[in-house]
Amino acid sequence: MSVNKKSNSSRNLKIFLLVSTFFLILAAYFGFQFYQTYFAPNISGKEKYLYVRSHASYEDFLKELQENGALRNFERFQKAALQMELADRLRPGRYLLTEGLNNRTLINKIKSGNQEAVSLKIQNFRKKENLAAYLAKNLEADSVDFMSVIDSVPLLDSMGYTRENIYTLFIPNTYHIYWNTSPIDFFNRMKKEHDQFWTAERKEKAAALKLNPTEATILASIVDAEALFDREMPTIAGLYLNRLERGIRLQADPTVIYANGDFTVKRVINSLLKKDSKYNTYLYGGLPPGPIMMPSIQAIDAVLNREKNNYIYMCAKEDFSGYHNFAETQAQHEVNAKKYREALNKRNIYR
Repeated sequence: MSVNKKSNSSRNLKIFLLVSTFFLILAAYFGFQFYQTYFAPNISGKEKYLYVRSHASYEDFLKELQENGALRNFERFQKAALQMELADRLRPGRYLLTEGLNNRTLINKIKSGNQEAVSLKIQNFRKKENLAAYLAKNLEADSVDFMSVIDSVPLLDSMGYTRENIYTLFIPNTYHIYWNTSPIDFFNRMKKEHDQFWTAERKEKAAALKLNPTEATILASIVDAEALFDREMPTIAGLYLNRLERGIRLQADPTVIYANGDFTVKRVINSLLKKDSKYNTYLYGGLPPGPIMMPSIQAIDAVLNREKNNYIYMCAKEDFSGYHNFAETQAQHEVNAKKYREALNKRNIYR
């Protein structure tokens, strides 16, 4: 082989190696960029959830995402989202941002609407306004939107409820609900849960007491407000049912406190008893028009399974244990009430 041929062959090999190396570097570069754009972890850890708001434009979504600092590299996410056509399939919701999550997985999660439900503890709310505020804190809609549904007269009429007794619809429990659930959808969910709770057996027990589910729940709210301990609930329920059956006013202190709207009261005095309100069971007979709080399931079942007794009166025990003294006669009750009044006076509790 001549020297020129060897020289040409060596030069061609060098060119081939250089070109190959160039393309390898180029491929590695684009491969790295592809990996960084789609598969590299991109969660900053500053936010636990990514929120896609209902009716928000794609531009609004991107702006909020950039401002909240949830991503390590916003530009790479934006590029991946463009290539994966996220703008055409942006699904509202609350999406969990786990450590190590990459753009591709996150975008697919949003496109499919694979969001994490909110765990709502619906219990112990005194008024429906308190419930609406709690829902607004944990779900997308605000309290005004929730109240507009709960107080919607046409809707309530269609379901046989009033603004006063609609609160009996809500059964205390922990519910898993999507963050962007609308107020009307939430309301319908609660109606479904209510209907499932009020089984044929529970309805039969209520009917045997000459109550419907709404009335039983209203009475349960009074029982729940009176009882510090669940074990006393059936006894208290039996007492109030005795009063209803005999046409005696309930004279329940918690209803007076509710009527006056001052929940700091520790001692119901005569001036409070004069409050003219349908919720004041000292002035008006029968059940109040609505519940005075959201009763627990234990309280509802305590009414349905009330203790059969002859009690007409009750008074908190003078030892402030939270339990009550029960009485069948007014004379017995006066003895119990006197001991409790004296105990209040010793502690300087006059209101």
